[in-house]
Amino acid sequence: MRLPVDLKKAYRLLNHGPTVLVSSAHGEQRNVMAAAWSMPLDFDPPKVTVVIDKSTLTRELVDASGEFVLNIPARRLAAETVAVGSHSGRDGDKFAELNLATFPAEKVAAPLLDGCVGWLECKVIPEPHNQQTYDLYIAEVVAAWADPADFSEGHWHFAEGRDRSIHYVAGGTFFETGNEFKV
Repeated sequence: MRLPVDLKKAYRLLNHGPTVLVSSAHGEQRNVMAAAWSMPLDFDPPKVTVVIDKSTLTRELVDASGEFVLNIPARRLAAETVAVGSHSGRDGDKFAELNLATFPAEKVAAPLLDGCVGWLECKVIPEPHNQQTYDLYIAEVVAAWADPADFSEGHWHFAEGRDRSIHYVAGGTFFETGNEFKV
């Protein structure tokens, strides 16, 4: 049995990878936005892609600095994830307004967000056509971090009772990563 899916909603069939919070900084200005469209692209050197809309302050800061952080929020940050994805950084400091704690990255100026389960520090690989036409940024991961309670030896292993990564599907609805199983 099959149910037809509206092509405008077809992306939702694939879009259950973790939601990320894209933090950016340039000079004295910093911002954070939510992004549901990100993915790994290559292994060595590690690369990722993320869609950053032309209208956002994050885009302006990423274009100016050439770098960003993909923060992987846990369930405890779901409300903040919706909030940073619903309001422009041009209207005020989202970090202060939402009491988002941060700590310094090692290789980029953008901050790392506390309460996440993973962090990828990224440097943009300029692809002007993709950036202008598709809002698609390709970046090399120059440093990566994870909460050892949730990720070690190259694998996620969310313990019972721990918050897990969240996956945005639309309309303020998320899934939380489920239980691990092996075949």
